[in-house]
Amino acid sequence: MTTCEYANIIIDISHEKVDRLFQYRIPERLKGLIDIGSPVEVPFGRGDTVRKGYVLELTDEANWDPSKIKEVISVPKDNLCAEEISIKLAAWMKKYYGSTMIAALKTVLPSTKKEARRVHKYVSLRMNLREATEYYHECVSKKQKARERIMAELLATPDDRIPYELITGKLHVTAATIKALADKGIIRVEEEEYFRKPVAGDSSRYGAKVLSQEQQEIVDSFTKDYDAGKRDTYLIHGITGSGKTEVYIALIDEIIKRGKQAIVLIPEIALTYQTLMRFYRHFGDRVSVMNSSLSAGEKFDQMERARTGDIDIIIGPRSALFTPFPNTGIIIIDEEHESTYKSETMPKYHAREAAIELSKLVPDGASVVLGSATPSLESYYRAQNGQYHLFELKRRLTGGTLPSVDIADLREELRTGNRSIFSRRLQELMEDRLSKGEQAMLFINRRGYAGFVSCRSCGHVFKCPHCDVSLSEHRGGRLVCHYCGYEEPMRKICPKCSSKYVSSFRAGTQQIEDEVKKFWPSAKVLRMDADTTRTKGSYDRILSAFAAKEADVLVGTQMIVKGHDFPDVTLVGILAADMSLYASDYRASERTFQLLTQAAGRAGRGLKPGNVVIQTYEPEHYSIQTASRQDYEAFYEEEIAYRDLLRYPPISHMMSVQILSADEDEGMQFANRLRAMMELSKKEGAVFIGPASASIGKINDVYRMAVYVKMDDYEGLVAYKDMLEKTIRGLEDAGQMKRISVQFDFDPVNGF
Repeated sequence: MTTCEYANIIIDISHEKVDRLFQYRIPERLKGLIDIGSPVEVPFGRGDTVRKGYVLELTDEANWDPSKIKEVISVPKDNLCAEEISIKLAAWMKKYYGSTMIAALKTVLPSTKKEARRVHKYVSLRMNLREATEYYHECVSKKQKARERIMAELLATPDDRIPYELITGKLHVTAATIKALADKGIIRVEEEEYFRKPVAGDSSRYGAKVLSQEQQEIVDSFTKDYDAGKRDTYLIHGITGSGKTEVYIALIDEIIKRGKQAIVLIPEIALTYQTLMRFYRHFGDRVSVMNSSLSAGEKFDQMERARTGDIDIIIGPRSALFTPFPNTGIIIIDEEHESTYKSETMPKYHAREAAIELSKLVPDGASVVLGSATPSLESYYRAQNGQYHLFELKRRLTGGTLPSVDIADLREELRTGNRSIFSRRLQELMEDRLSKGEQAMLFINRRGYAGFVSCRSCGHVFKCPHCDVSLSEHRGGRLVCHYCGYEEPMRKICPKCSSKYVSSFRAGTQQIEDEVKKFWPSAKVLRMDADTTRTKGSYDRILSAFAAKEADVLVGTQMIVKGHDFPDVTLVGILAADMSLYASDYRASERTFQLLTQAAGRAGRGLKPGNVVIQTYEPEHYSIQTASRQDYEAFYEEEIAYRDLLRYPPISHMMSVQILSADEDEGMQFANRLRAMMELSKKEGAVFIGPASASIGKINDVYRMAVYVKMDDYEGLVAYKDMLEKTIRGLEDAGQMKRISVQFDFDPVNGF
């Protein structure tokens, strides 16, 4: 708690006014009681009306004449409300990820811009049946046809209300006539406000599925902890098809029985519909969705439904975490390893860490459940160290067994004269499946693509001699390391085998679609990538068409291999396993393993056995070998040893100080200045890398560079960030930061 002199307070936390702060003096009697996020009562305006506000900043510096600054009146002792929780979460984000308080608030506060009120109107009889019948006959005799029609409809069901739209539409009665009858006391017009509901479909509740022994043990253990007051973080490590979603539904059932609400995070919109409908069929109208495809009105209404208790469950990507439930009891993060859970705009928070912090702030606390077939190294490492409670699901319940996996060595394919993008084994299996009327998915691993350069003859990849990452091809014939700035000229001959087949690996979904049509002209092909999913509903249309067997082959990027369940898919072809393996990123092997395992998990989910073909130039690599066996533990042991050796997360923590400048030399000089400042403070165990140009050195004429700092102590990195922020604020006040901006990224998930 603070002993500062002044508090900068926000009075109205609607989005439109979120950046207007008012300064108040903190009286001696309240010092020690006020902190960031605290609710306060203050005199506001000329009449000194008592208003409730929230503390956003604490300072000893007066913004204007101290004699004219009013005092805080009191600190209410009410229970935490949703807004106070959001402000405390924003303050935590600002501290641990680097950002302005305003940017953090705009992240956590749902839009409170009032949308037009939606109402249903109904018409009913106001007079008794005898009087209404007499009035009907009067209308008939006077040939008042419109009034005759409305009275006949109301007399047919005198105890019911009739929708207003039915009278104006089907009965062709004008609004003026309805108003005249209401004014005479003959009919009653009632309005009922309603919320927009973005979920449409069969809401008939299905009975709860009978869980397997493995699944039931997880539910029982969780429930026992919850009822004992334990609010832990749990990791469910379940192989593909092991029934994680059914466990989530059972856990939420238990939480709702205890009067609490649930937040379910999923990685991207492509998964929303399929996942949502499974929850909707079980929970009915008590579940809703939040994602970027909703209109502003739909988003506003879902927030209001959450506030008022009209729903118990919200499902959506990262931003759904900030749903203003009054009593959150559980936060579930499905496919928790996905990089989309990390924000790429300031503050660059991770949804997993924000969920754990939120779980501590809500009334009575909440439990956090993480689930994945391929957990992030961070989560599995914490589970191994006892910070998270680990559950495992090792049996496949979706029908069928794990698929048979072949690894196709593309070097050997080239040596034997096969220059097509399909290996001979994949061609054989495609012929077989198409002849049987079964379906295939062809996946091109383009995530992390950075134009790595390799020899197609021996598989040699051009790597930085100082870092364990591949060099990236840049314009002008240069190979560049994105971590330390090392450069060398592009070579046309392989230094390992002297082959001239040296090139950067480039391929796309359009090219694959064309090749499928060339090899198998009668096959019906669907393509799913960023180009074919731009419009609203396009994800669902493509997936629904494939599920309905309107196509034999689905070609796509990583969006086709996550979470989808197609019983007739018996073949998955992974065409370029190396594409993410040699991205300029220390997480490249982890990402490759995750994508290959997820892709392999799409085959053989029905009663027919499945096959997977992984095409690669480096079949011996541990991430490819372990993915082919779906052996997460073996992959983890190998990968964590590398992370330990190089002090990368989760063994150590890392901060990326990202400098954006209109002038390259000026930006690099400033980056060196920031590094020198940090080195001067001499924190124990700090390791500095760079400054070096970012992986994309210039975007929209803005140059990008970064300094990396590694430390075991996260708080030490936060202290470095605080020091740099203070320096930068001083330079901004002096007008010296007009052409440079700085961002911070802690334990970065995506390359910069």
